[in-house]
Amino acid sequence: MLTRRIIPCLDVIRNRVTKGVKFQNNVDLGDPVELAAKYYAEGCDELVVYDITASHERRKTDLGMVARVARAVRIPFAVGGGVSSVADMEAILLAGAEKVSVNSLAVADPRVIGEGARAFGSQCVVLGMDPVKTDDLARCPSGYEITTRGFRNRTDIDAVEWARRAEGEGVGEIVVNSVDADGTRSGFELEITRLVADAVGVPVVASGGAGCAAHLRDAFELAHADAAIVAGILHSGTTTIPALKRELRAMGVPVRLV
Repeated sequence: MLTRRIIPCLDVIRNRVTKGVKFQNNVDLGDPVELAAKYYAEGCDELVVYDITASHERRKTDLGMVARVARAVRIPFAVGGGVSSVADMEAILLAGAEKVSVNSLAVADPRVIGEGARAFGSQCVVLGMDPVKTDDLARCPSGYEITTRGFRNRTDIDAVEWARRAEGEGVGEIVVNSVDADGTRSGFELEITRLVADAVGVPVVASGGAGCAAHLRDAFELAHADAAIVAGILHSGTTTIPALKRELRAMGVPVRLV
């Protein structure tokens, strides 16, 4: 049986890790390289680094920061934010990341997924999707609509339809990040995560709302996620990666122990 992955997320603004609730009232939590090294030492399976204001501010991700993270860890990590072309994807990979997460760019031009997959391999291209719940089922039959630009722009695109399209374009992994659950520690948005996981054949990562090991178990067992992103509960010291993995193992979830 494949082990489930635990992936700490470093949301970065101006080269500082930050965390808020539903991407508001963010507080400074420290240096991304130091935190990456800490979570690597604790036994995380992968990392993800998001420059959460880069797309909105129409600027590039700091490649120097990416290179410093690459020197600090020996595990795969993904980078997202400020990606506006295949050339940007290449620059991030050359700086040391194993994966590039595309979101706003892919919505604007889905062909970039296929271009990236052909150039670097599907395993290097991650789709980050930011769905929000909607009552307009005529527009979005799944009940979830894709947003872009850090949840600022509504797109009229159904989340499940978008996941299927991205898979058809060649994406290697999909991260389902719920703005409604982000930072709440009340649990992942299981419904949309399961809808996406059941609709596609590529790995799906649950993101937004992790508050305890039981929430991760639910994402794996009820929503069929292959991995789960955690942030606030690690950054605050509420728990640690070894503690989460021990609890998950006790619940019968296959995880890689250090």
